[in-house]
Amino acid sequence: MGANTHTKRIGTLTTILLTGLLTGTLDALAAIAWNYKINPAKIFQFIASGVFGKQAFNGGVEMILWGLFFHYLIACSFTVVFFITYPAFIGALKNKYVTGIIFALITWVLTNLVIVPLSQIGWRPVSVSFIVTGFGILIFTIGLPIALIANKFYARKIPKDQTD
Repeated sequence: MGANTHTKRIGTLTTILLTGLLTGTLDALAAIAWNYKINPAKIFQFIASGVFGKQAFNGGVEMILWGLFFHYLIACSFTVVFFITYPAFIGALKNKYVTGIIFALITWVLTNLVIVPLSQIGWRPVSVSFIVTGFGILIFTIGLPIALIANKFYARKIPKDQTD
């Protein structure tokens, strides 16, 4: 592997990592803003409860940190998958904004219909307002940021007419 290939790989990994940190931060800030009546610590304890169960709410700083870790792990995982699959999505959908909305929809479905139900939190009933709000937040915190950053990153490889 040549130095140029190594440099490109480091650049790709750095871009994906920074995008994951951005999406995780945007999503965390949105969760805090949307739940402004709830102490932010409780939000991250709730996330930690997916692994640690109800004891997460009695765990203090340690559980808050676990919640932050799991939150960023999930956000970065979605970022990696979407970033890597972006060329296929943009090739099929032909529009970076539609791609971002699809990324948000996939994120909502996987998070709320797979990850949370399989965790110790379990299944929770959802309302239309919960779905619309959550999906809307994910459009601006996960879907569009990843699609726009990936679009710029891949612009040199994808024909111009597929990135509009």
